[in-house]
Amino acid sequence: MKISKIAGNLETSLTRQLFDMAKNYDDVIDLTLGDPDVPPPDAIKTAACESITQGKLRYSANAGLIALRESVAENYKKESGLSVDPSKNIAITVGGMEGLYLALKAIVDAEDEVIILAPYYVNYKHMINMCGGTPVIVETLEENGFVPVASDIEKAITEKTVAIVINTPCNPTGTVIPRQALEDIARLSKKYDLAVISDEVYCKLVYDDEICHTSIATLDGMQERTVVVDSLSKRQAMTGYRVGYVVAPEEMIVAITKLQENIAACAPVSSQYAAIAAFKQCSDDTSLKDEFKKRRDFIYPAINAIDGLSCSKPHATFYLFVNVEKTGLNGLDFAYKLLEKEHVAVAPGITYGDGYENYIRIAYTMNIDKLKMAVEKISRFVKGSKK
Repeated sequence: MKISKIAGNLETSLTRQLFDMAKNYDDVIDLTLGDPDVPPPDAIKTAACESITQGKLRYSANAGLIALRESVAENYKKESGLSVDPSKNIAITVGGMEGLYLALKAIVDAEDEVIILAPYYVNYKHMINMCGGTPVIVETLEENGFVPVASDIEKAITEKTVAIVINTPCNPTGTVIPRQALEDIARLSKKYDLAVISDEVYCKLVYDDEICHTSIATLDGMQERTVVVDSLSKRQAMTGYRVGYVVAPEEMIVAITKLQENIAACAPVSSQYAAIAAFKQCSDDTSLKDEFKKRRDFIYPAINAIDGLSCSKPHATFYLFVNVEKTGLNGLDFAYKLLEKEHVAVAPGITYGDGYENYIRIAYTMNIDKLKMAVEKISRFVKGSKK
């Protein structure tokens, strides 16, 4: 059977490879995936169950239940200050991942270029390739707080560039892009007539009062050229429900809705009802953020206290991006050997860009007792690797 070149060239991410390898150990502490262990609020689970028992299981509109789109619009206005028409500017998708893919598919033609800021969420690169486009990587540096530099982005823009993908707060670094850097990106997008796809799925997991998440869509002249992608997966720990959404100009939503019809028809309907409950009853619940802030406040200093490891303080998300260079191991060897010797699974930094081979990503998605065990094992491993 013939396999397409696009499918054949796709590779399973190293994050997933380590996740799969971790299943070989009964006592593994798995810190690979961004999959919160905290359950969603009861109101969300109840709404999902009631939609099933009440027979609310038929197809929805391709763009999603209008009641959910209205809930998204109301919440979006509350959080960003921007008004949008739920029937024209919002599409419900099968998780934020499908929202990203549909947005790219609606923009990218063969040989078009899309700029990605590294370190990046690994699926951006693959999705652009799946669309027939070319990902163009612009690296950010730890010494700059992993904040993008406008001049670096501008050097990467060519006549083939059609879009810039930004992720704030960022997976894997936990960086929240400052307003000034966003204004620089906005200036470039307007100067070169580029779309901006803004992945904001971690926007509700910003921990520090002095740090403010700003959506680039709120900047002058940007709402009409920005595609905001968000999800219930991180803001309400609803990863398995697979509900995301896109907020964008009408012509983009029309294109995404047509693509949706031909890919998945609609997001799971019982999950859409659960999402309505999430927005209506749980949008002001900070318990998830509070829990992950506690974990961040434990694991960030604990990892930095291990001789040979260092990381910048993440102001958001639930990830540490840890520099392991001083251990004498690169991130890939560190991850494989740590799993083999101590049964702790982490993701190699090279997954998130070729320039990050000396990093690992730790997802602190387990309770503090498990994180304490993980830190002890990592510390022991690092000490042993230096002998």
